[in-house]
Amino acid sequence: MNSLDLTLLQAQKMIEQSIAEATALKVACSVAIIGPDGRLLSFTRQDGAIAGSVELAINKAFTAQIFNTRTDKLSTLTQPGADLFGIQHSHDGRVVVFGGGIPIASNGKAIGAIGISGGTVSEDIAIAEAGAAAIGAGEHQPRTVNVV
Repeated sequence: MNSLDLTLLQAQKMIEQSIAEATALKVACSVAIIGPDGRLLSFTRQDGAIAGSVELAINKAFTAQIFNTRTDKLSTLTQPGADLFGIQHSHDGRVVVFGGGIPIASNGKAIGAIGISGGTVSEDIAIAEAGAAAIGAGEHQPRTVNVV
C-alpha cells in the first residue's frame, strides 16, 4: 500500500474481500472502515447480520484506530490485574476489547482500521484479516499500547 491516506476505493476493496471471506465462512456480518480521524469512512451490513453487529463493527474499527492495536491483542491487556484493566469503559464505552478490529498503516503511519462483527470472535478476526489483506495491509504490526 503506497498511499498515506486511506481512500474510499481502498475501503471498498476491503469490504468486498471481507464479504467474500464472510460468505466462505457462512457468516452474515457488518464491516466498518474507519479513517485516520476515527470517523466512519465506509460501512456495509450483510443481509441477515444481527442488529448488534452494526455498532460493534464500527466500535472495533474505532478501537483499533485510536489505540493502533488489534482488538484481540487488547483482550489480554484488559483482564483484571493487567495493565489496561478498565480501559474498555473509556471513550463513552466505545472501546471493544475482543477480536475483529485491525489497524491499517501505510509507511508506518496509522491511516485507518477495519472492524468486523457478526460471527464468532475467531470468524470476525479471519474476516478482518482478509479485508486488511485486500490492500496489502495484513502485514501491519501495530505498536504496543502504553499506559500513560
